[in-house]
Amino acid sequence: MRARALAVEGALVFTPRVFPDDRGLFLSPFQEAAFTEAHGGPLFPVAQSNHSLSRRGVVRGLHFTVTPPGTAKYVHCARGAALDIVVDIRVGSPTFGRWDAVLMDQRDHRAAYLPVGVGHAFVALEDDTVMSYLLSESYVPENELALSVLDPALGLPVPRGIEPVLSERDRTAVTLAEARRVLRQQPSHASHAARRRTERPLP
Repeated sequence: MRARALAVEGALVFTPRVFPDDRGLFLSPFQEAAFTEAHGGPLFPVAQSNHSLSRRGVVRGLHFTVTPPGTAKYVHCARGAALDIVVDIRVGSPTFGRWDAVLMDQRDHRAAYLPVGVGHAFVALEDDTVMSYLLSESYVPENELALSVLDPALGLPVPRGIEPVLSERDRTAVTLAEARRVLRQQPSHASHAARRRTERPLP
């Protein structure tokens, strides 16, 4: 499995080896050794797994969890294809306001790790696209907030030819500028980093 860092600090993308044969194929979208080497520590304790099915053009996001507790995610596309997007909304982060995107499809079978405090969205590029998530925290509705994926200040890469299909919640989501008050009330990026260091096991 290959790993590389994304433009948002702490976010990673993983590309597994794929083993095809006359029956189909086999792959492992998460591998602890590869994750630990790239991340510098083990995967978070998994509190919940999520599964979504979307038709072409569906955009889910841009979502984030109030911190604390925040939610880290490990995401892969189990069927179809999607453009998965991470945005740094952590106040004080050296990559604040920056985004990166990962094409997740059935050719490369990439997966992404999204650290606590970032925003997440994806665009379904095919009908019947299935996204699967591992989450560090259970879903608590009042902790889940959204930013507008169409905010021109973010300039997120919704592909040409895609007419975004959004939920009512996502259509009425605030811009990054409007959300700054909420974001300023959350622990800074520096405190996230310090907590992460203290949570790593001793060698």
